[in-house]
Amino acid sequence: MSAYLVQRLSSLLLTLLLTSLVVFGVLEILPGNAAQVMLGPDASPEAVAELARQLGLDQPLLSRYGSWIGGLLQGDMGISHAYGRPVWPLIAERLALTVPLALLAMLITSIVALVVGIYAASRHNKPGDVVVMGLAQIGMAVPNFWFAILLILLFSVHLQWFGAGGFDGWRAGILPGLRDLLLPALSLAVVQTAILARITRSSVLEVMQEDFVRTARARGMSRRAVLYRHVLRNAMIPVLTIMGLQFASLLAGTIVVENVFFLPGLGRLIFQSITNRDLIVVRNCVMLLATMVIVVNFLVDVLYALIDPRLRTRNRSGS
Repeated sequence: MSAYLVQRLSSLLLTLLLTSLVVFGVLEILPGNAAQVMLGPDASPEAVAELARQLGLDQPLLSRYGSWIGGLLQGDMGISHAYGRPVWPLIAERLALTVPLALLAMLITSIVALVVGIYAASRHNKPGDVVVMGLAQIGMAVPNFWFAILLILLFSVHLQWFGAGGFDGWRAGILPGLRDLLLPALSLAVVQTAILARITRSSVLEVMQEDFVRTARARGMSRRAVLYRHVLRNAMIPVLTIMGLQFASLLAGTIVVENVFFLPGLGRLIFQSITNRDLIVVRNCVMLLATMVIVVNFLVDVLYALIDPRLRTRNRSGS
């Protein structure tokens, strides 16, 4: 197991390095000048050049990349051009909304998908299975932002059960905060729920074809008892893997949904920073999201190896 961890950790570090190069390089080749955007189109070239010097934009590319990585390793993300504040406290404020939003969406996804996926598998090729899989197929095709607009029209405009957007913060209490995040979480969860439900159904059906299931049935165990005592334990291995990957996707998916609901989260900060040409904030936000996705994938790999020792054996034989 230790050799497997070293291998996965090395892959994690290499992936983070390549990701940082891609994030830095892509933002550097974007057209425009941050100093020009901040000062406006009527600013003199001398003023623009001076601000660019103060922001370090006149330094060589490799020097700026090294300064950025060095700052990250020391916990220093620099100063926002547009907000005039350190970047990390600015991001930390937004994470207090984005992370709970992703967790709430993951909770909804897990509960609904597991219930309907197991239900569909237990009624294979029956009307209940057909209906669930039909709804799942529709859910996979629904864009998050379009479903978010539908939820606003139904629950905010017509029924007036929820606000159309905004977030009052956690000072008002946990329940009011969760209420503000419920519709955005549903918008995020719809596609992931459809995907996870199909995978749960397929995994359960695959395990139900195994010999030990037929043996248990031959010994007189009921179908329900076999399903809940034996099948689910083995069927959850690929499902847990997908759930970990989905949480990473939900973190990245908050960018669009937060803008639809005007939520002051990390996604909206990225959108505003792109508009303001505040590349230092955009760079650090994108790198943070990418790091969270990579780390979640790493933890999923480790968890998978702990659950299924065959994975470690294959890696040892392959090396």
